[in-house]
Amino acid sequence: MPRCISLSPLGSEFDNFLFAPIGKDQNGMSLSVLSVLTRLDVDPWQEAGELTRLPRDAAIQRLSAWIAALPDGLPAHLDPGAIAGRLIALLPSQTRFNTPSHQTLLGLGQGPNSRAVSYAIIIIITLMLGAQCIMASRQPPAPVDDTHTPAFSTLLPQMPPPNSGQ
Repeated sequence: MPRCISLSPLGSEFDNFLFAPIGKDQNGMSLSVLSVLTRLDVDPWQEAGELTRLPRDAAIQRLSAWIAALPDGLPAHLDPGAIAGRLIALLPSQTRFNTPSHQTLLGLGQGPNSRAVSYAIIIIITLMLGAQCIMASRQPPAPVDDTHTPAFSTLLPQMPPPNSGQ
């Protein structure tokens, strides 16, 4: 069977996992991780990334639940847990794809005072913006230079005086 080319922005690091065969469904159709997740309306590459970040046992349990949730189901002799354990082993190493959260990158969310620090930063920014608005409202308006503005009468066409009826 020819392999599909991955169009995911994540690249092809999940291809071994996503295209791995699972078995056949109740209708005799071949199943892969990709087809299972697609049938369940789950983004396969995003889910593969999520499974990579989970501890092994949690990833097996989650994938097992996806496999068991198939609408057509698996034949009775197939164990979703055993299948998930085999498939999770095909995922790339967790350390390569563990990306820190935004809070970790900013140094927030660490320690007991992180919420107080976040509020203090928000208050300081709010005060600075308020002071800037007050200063801007106290400045006198800029003078209008009307030396180059034509007079109103020059804008109107010259009209003859009204006819007095003579």
